[in-house]
Amino acid sequence: MNLEEIVAEKNLLTTPEVLEDYRRDRSFVRPIRPRAVVKVRSAGEVQAVVTWANETRTPLVPVSSAGPHFNGDTVPSVGGAVIVDLSDMKRVLRVDRRNRVVMIEPGVTFDELRPALEKAGLAPLTPLVPRQGKSVLTSFLERTPITAPRFHWEPQDPLQCVEVIYGTGELMRTGSAALPLSLEKQWELGKAQMRGMGPSQVDFTRLLQGAQGTLGVVTWGSIKCRPLPKQKKMFLVGCTAAAPLMELAYGITFRKLGEEVLVLNRTNLSALLGTTEDEIRTLRDRLPPWVLVLGIDGAGVLPEEKIAYQEAECADVAQSVGLALHAVLPGTTARAVEAVLGASSEPYWKLRWRGACAEIFFLTTLDKACGLVDTLRGLAADRLYCTEDIGVYIQPTVQGANCHVHLDLSYAPASRHDAAKVAWLVDEGAAVLAGAGAFFSRPYGPWARVAYDRNPQVAVAQRKLKQIFDPNGILNPGKLCF
Repeated sequence: MNLEEIVAEKNLLTTPEVLEDYRRDRSFVRPIRPRAVVKVRSAGEVQAVVTWANETRTPLVPVSSAGPHFNGDTVPSVGGAVIVDLSDMKRVLRVDRRNRVVMIEPGVTFDELRPALEKAGLAPLTPLVPRQGKSVLTSFLERTPITAPRFHWEPQDPLQCVEVIYGTGELMRTGSAALPLSLEKQWELGKAQMRGMGPSQVDFTRLLQGAQGTLGVVTWGSIKCRPLPKQKKMFLVGCTAAAPLMELAYGITFRKLGEEVLVLNRTNLSALLGTTEDEIRTLRDRLPPWVLVLGIDGAGVLPEEKIAYQEAECADVAQSVGLALHAVLPGTTARAVEAVLGASSEPYWKLRWRGACAEIFFLTTLDKACGLVDTLRGLAADRLYCTEDIGVYIQPTVQGANCHVHLDLSYAPASRHDAAKVAWLVDEGAAVLAGAGAFFSRPYGPWARVAYDRNPQVAVAQRKLKQIFDPNGILNPGKLCF
C-alpha cells in the first residue's frame, strides 16, 4: 500500500510551494523540506498512514495548527519526512453540559469551538489571545497555560481523555474513555470522558502531553470548559514595578477569586491593543510599565451578587499591597482589553511590533518571576538588544502555586544582525535562566539540551517509553531527547 491508496489524491501534497510552507517556521531551527504533506480526515486514515510509515521506515511529523509556528516542533529534523496534517479534522464530537466537557478533533480552533459551546451555556478555557488557526487540542497537549487559574488544578488541565494512534500503529483511548465499550454506549450509560488517568493507575494522557508528537498522534480529546458568564466585569491594575502585582496575583488566586488573572508589561499589552507599529509605539508610551488584568464572571443564579462580592474582596487584596482596581488606565480601558482576549486578529499580535518574534517560556513561582525576567533583560542589554522590545507575560497556574513566564523577543526579520542577537538569547539565554532556577517543562529545539543535561535520568526513562510506543522511531524523530 502507498499513500495514494490511503488518502484521496487531492490530500497528498507534493508541490514545492506547499512543502516550502512546512520547511521552516518562526524559530531558529534548521529548515528541512519534507517529502510530502498528507491531509488526513479520520482516525482510520491516521492509523493507516502510521502503519505505512512503519513498513517503509518513513518519518512522520504531526501538525494540527495553521501557521505561523514558533517553536520548531513542526519542522522536520531529518530528511524524507512526511507531514501528517490533521487540521481538516474539525468535528466537535460531543458537548456535555452537565459535566462541562467537550470532545473535539485536533483541527478545531478556538473560534470554531466557541459557538458550539455557547449553545450549551459553556465557554472554552483559553490561552492568552491564540492565533486564528491554533488547534485547541494541540494547545493543551502542549500544556499551554489558560488565563483563568481558578480552573487550573493541575498541569494536565483542561485536557482529560484522548484517543491516540501510537507509533506502533495501535489505537488506544485513555482515562475514563478506556472502558471496554464504544463511546456511544458509554454515553447511553451516562458516562463522561472527564477523567484523564487510566486505564489502571497509569496516566497515559500525561505521557502524551509535551511529547511534541514523538509517541503518538492524538485524534480526539476531551477538554474541560467553564460556564458561560451571564455578566462579566474586567479590571486593570497598573504599577511601575512587577513585584507588587505578583503579590496581588498570589492573593487573588489564593482566595480563588476571579477568572482571568494575568500580568503583562506594556510592550506586550500595547501589541495586543494596537494594530500598527505607530499605534503600538503610541500606546507603549502611555501605558503603565506593568498591568494586571482581572476578569470576574457572573455565572449561576445570582451573577450580579457574585461580581459584587468578588470585586469587593479583590479590591481589599489590592489595597493591602498599596494598589487599586481600575476600569480605565492611561492608554487603555478594561473594556478594550476584554475585547481583544479572544483569538488574535490578523496579523498575529506578536508580529505587529517589529515583524518577527522569538519566544522563551518556562515555569517558576510568582516570587521568583521578576528576578528571572531581570536576568534575561541583563543578558539582552549585554548583547545591545533593546530591553523595551522584550514583551513579558506572567500567568499564574495551578491555583497560583506556580506561574508561566513568557518572554517575547521582537526583531526586524530583514536584519540578520537583530536575528543573530535574538537567536543567541533564545539558546544561551535559556541555559542561563535554567541555571537561575527557571524550569523548562516544554523543551523545544535547543532547550532540550538545557532540560535533559540537568537531569539525564529523565532522558533515559523517556527513551525507554519511546521504545515501547514508537519502536521504529518514526514519529517526529530528533525532537526532545530522541
